[in-house]
Order: sequence, then structure tokens, then C-alpha cells
Amino acid sequence: MKKLIAIAWKDALVRFSSWSELVFFIILPVAFTFLLAGGTPSGDEDNRIRLLVVDQAETTISQRLISEIGKSSAVRPEVVSEREAGRQFDERRVSVVLVIPGNLDLESLEGGSAEVELRQQPNNLNATIAERAVITAIRGVSSAISAAHQAVAVRSEKEPFASEVERQAYFERSLEMAQSLQEEAPERVKVVLGATPDHVEYDPRASSSAGQLITWVFIPLFGISASFAYERQQGTLRRILTTPARKATFLLGTISGQVAMALVQMLLLVGFGIAVMKLAWGREPLALFVILLASALAAAALGTTMGTFIKSEGQASGLSIMFGMVFAMMGGCWYPLELFPPAIQSAVKILPTTWAMQGLLDLVLRGGGLVDILPEAGVLLGFAVVFFSVGVLRFRYE
Repeated sequence: MKKLIAIAWKDALVRFSSWSELVFFIILPVAFTFLLAGGTPSGDEDNRIRLLVVDQAETTISQRLISEIGKSSAVRPEVVSEREAGRQFDERRVSVVLVIPGNLDLESLEGGSAEVELRQQPNNLNATIAERAVITAIRGVSSAISAAHQAVAVRSEKEPFASEVERQAYFERSLEMAQSLQEEAPERVKVVLGATPDHVEYDPRASSSAGQLITWVFIPLFGISASFAYERQQGTLRRILTTPARKATFLLGTISGQVAMALVQMLLLVGFGIAVMKLAWGREPLALFVILLASALAAAALGTTMGTFIKSEGQASGLSIMFGMVFAMMGGCWYPLELFPPAIQSAVKILPTTWAMQGLLDLVLRGGGLVDILPEAGVLLGFAVVFFSVGVLRFRYE
């Protein structure tokens, strides 16, 4: 056991002898995962256009207007100070700002003299959409007020009000009724969704997290071939013959060390998916560990076999990157596999990345458990057995 640990520790020191290795180990995988997923989680947050509102009136009418804007499916009002709105607008962090002046009241709305200020970024589609939403909200508030005033006028003709207080109370009741009727009014446009099922199960966050995990972990594991080629070129493997360490000890120490580093990298990327992208990686921890371990073993086995055919370290590094990228692309790590032609979907089942991606998506996208990923884990372990057997049988010190 001490020999295995010593060999694995030696490989880790060699690999991380330069701080730049951390870029490929965690920084680039995290960056690509985040960017390809479209940034922060897109599950339950409000995706409507931000509309900053400066409420200088602070009356029931202005609050009613803001509430009416909030019902829009296109814009999301945020009440801020005039200074904050100006700062964000100048920095182009927001495309539109609505300023409700202090003189906005019932009389101005009734008389048609009410004005609001709408600041828009030039040639901005979001600003145009927000403008239409604001106009619609103003019309909704104005129509309710107009209906209330009409009710007051009709009542005055039939029976004059005893006092201004009674008239105002009647107006407020009429306004509440008009607003209630507006809210209860049936929709004039109904959206009917098609019943055709979508056979492409795709979530950019889940697909990006799983796909980049496989891509960035498989390439270094394929790179075991470069480690063997380097040791062979330096004569290290020949010197092993003069020590009590057997071939099996060297192979097991090298492979187990690389697999352990791959698992650490996988867990870091999974942790990023849980903490930042809010993915349900931790829902089935045992199933997750099984599929990660099976994937790492399959990739390490293929790297071991490649190391018995490749002669130089440079050649091994180039082929490892090439095979890693091609396997990741064809295995569905970059695009949903369902987008490929049926013949390609069948052909790529010979790749371990296909089964690794399928197993990871079964967990994080389809809500599967240990039983669901056992077929994929079994196939990956089959890859590992076959390629480890070939690699061990063909392994030579020179």
C-alpha cells in the first residue's frame, strides 16, 4: 500500500508542479460550465425586462400604476431613488427608467394633463417593449378612474350627494369596483400550447454541468498515456526493474492516483453545480458516486491502452486532447444527443462518454436514482475491464 501511495503522490506532484495546471484542473472547467449554461440559474427567477421606477408622487394612484405595470408579462418594475436610477441608466445597466412626477393625481388623469417621464436607451428593443407595457398600464388605471367618475356623474343626476365627503366615498367605492371588474375580465387572447411531445430533454444548466465535467476530466485521464510515454522516455520504467516494485504495483499506483485526482476534480465541479447553478446533484449521492467512479475508471482504462501504443509524450498529449474533444462532442457533452441523426446516435454508443453523459443526465435532469444509472455504470465498467486488460497485457517497460 505504501508503494501505491508513493507512486500516486509522485504523479500528483509532477502534475501540479506548475500553478498553471490549476487553470485546467478547475478554473477553465468552471468558466466553461458557467458560460455555456448561460450564466446564473434560469429556473425560477424573473426573466422580465427590468423597469426602474422613480415614484416622486408616492400616492395611491402612483402605487396603483406600479402595481398595474407589475402585472405585465414583459416588464418587472423596481422602485428606486432618482439618483440610483440615473446611475444605472448612465452605466447602461438598465434600458428604461420611468419617473412618476409628484403632480400625478386624479385630477390630472381625469383632465388628460397627466404626464410621466420615460427614459429609454436609444435603439433598444427592451426599451420599446417597456414603453408599450407602461402605456398599457396607464390606460388600465385611467379607464378605471374614468369609469368611477362616470358612476359618480350618473348618481349625481339621480340623487345629488349630501356632501363632498359622501361624493368622495362613492367615488372610491366605484373605483374599487371598476378595478375589481378589470381584474376579473376574461382574457381576450388565449395561448394554446401544442400537445406534441418534445423528445429532446434539455436543460442548459444540467447539460453544461454534466458535459463539461466529462470533457475536462476525460482528457487528463486519457493523458495517462502521456505519463507512461514520459516515464518510458526518461528511463524510469527501466529502473523499476531494479526495485522490488512489480509491474502491477506501478500500474495500479499510477492509475489509482490519476483516478483519485479525477474524482476530486469531479466533486469540485459537482459542488460548483450545487452551490452556484442550483442543480440537484446531491439528491442521490450514492448513485452519483457510482457513475462518477465508473466514468473515471473507463477513461483511465482507455488512457492506459493508449499508452501502450504511443511512443512519445508529445504524441500522447496531442492524441489525448484530440480523442477527449471528439469523444465529448460525439457523446452528447456539447449538444443534446437527440439532435444527431438516428444512425449517429446508435454508432456513438461505442464511446464511454455517451454512457457517462447518459448516466449523469439521468441523475440531474431526469430525477433518476441508483437503479436508473446501473445500466450505464455497468457499460462503463465493461469498458474499464476490456481496456485495462488490453493495456496490462501490452504494457512494456521499453
